[in-house]
Amino acid sequence: MKAEIISVGTELLLGQIDNLDAQYISQESMGMGIDIYYHTVVGDNRDRLLHIIRTAYDRSDLIIFTGGLGPTEDDLTKETVSEFLNLDLVEYPEAREAVIKHFHSRNFTENNKKQWMFPKGSILIPNNNGTAPGCIIESNSKIFIVLPGPPNELKPMFKETVIPYIVAKTAYKTVIVSRVIKLYGISESALEERIKDIIDNQTNPTIAPLVGKGVVTLRITSKARSNDEAYEMIKKTEQQIRNRLGDYIYGTDDDTLPSVVADLLINNKQTLSVVESCTGGNIANLLTNIGGISHTLKLCEVTYSNQAKIDELGIPKGIIDKYGAVSDKTAKLMAEGIRKKAKTDIGLSITGIAGPDPVEDKPVGLFYIGISSKDTYNVYKYNSRGNRIWFKNYASLAAINELRKYILKYV
Repeated sequence: MKAEIISVGTELLLGQIDNLDAQYISQESMGMGIDIYYHTVVGDNRDRLLHIIRTAYDRSDLIIFTGGLGPTEDDLTKETVSEFLNLDLVEYPEAREAVIKHFHSRNFTENNKKQWMFPKGSILIPNNNGTAPGCIIESNSKIFIVLPGPPNELKPMFKETVIPYIVAKTAYKTVIVSRVIKLYGISESALEERIKDIIDNQTNPTIAPLVGKGVVTLRITSKARSNDEAYEMIKKTEQQIRNRLGDYIYGTDDDTLPSVVADLLINNKQTLSVVESCTGGNIANLLTNIGGISHTLKLCEVTYSNQAKIDELGIPKGIIDKYGAVSDKTAKLMAEGIRKKAKTDIGLSITGIAGPDPVEDKPVGLFYIGISSKDTYNVYKYNSRGNRIWFKNYASLAAINELRKYILKYV
């Protein structure tokens, strides 16, 4: 079944609110084996909405509308759908009762009456959280589903009425299941080169790469008769990808780099201390977003100035004068200093140049990551581009990722 979502609302076009409805409906539809082919956003305008409906009618079997069911003149989704289908708007007593009941003792205005008017022959979708019931309309093998815009109203309506309707109506025999593989430290082009033959030969499951904020993801999507069968198909493709990409893969689905590192530290009974310079506490922020991190993270410091590095970590002034605050020597001593100060198993450090100006005749974007344990230490050099905010996020994730690989190798 080909489906599409039409989101109605000028506020969406203006970027005043996020389109959470379309995101939710797409996710739920995937679990029912429904293919969402198109997302369209249109403003509160009759002519443009009519044009979009005509286009959708020609290419889709299931058309889901969100928004435009309120009491004001610019709420015109039902009216426009009725016009397109040549159906009269008629009063539905059960909708009238529901709207009146919602207001309780409060007075509703005359324009609220339009909220109990629906295209003739509609199946009502109750709304227990607002004044705008939805409806389902069947027309010439096409299905129109009309829902209100507020997510707190739409989601329960979709779950309680729309999903059971679609399941019963389509008697679907397939499910769509996805798994996301997450990678760090590899570009999208390098990733594609390594698995190009797998992507070129994809049929079912399909593979889709996506890049965002330094993290690369691969979504593997399978369509099958059951969840177990779909996951088994995904498992085979995932193993092929893992064989090619190895340590670049840090997790799947809801995993984040900080959550994966936290699990590694806790499971290996390792304690951690962190000292930051150029990232200004962002590594600590990312790690402390993870529940349970207090079992392993013992101390975090920001030694932003050279004097702080000397006073707090015991780094000799001569080292900084000779090699600079942004150097492999300083990064090593910072990691060792924080580890010894906190008496932890591992110390993690970062020092670099966030910009906008070069420092010590060294370029903006240069940074060093230091990792120290009792028996070994490593220092990693990076060069990056971007503004200060981008740099801080990129450098923080790079440090956490190097810590992940360090634990896997040495702990």
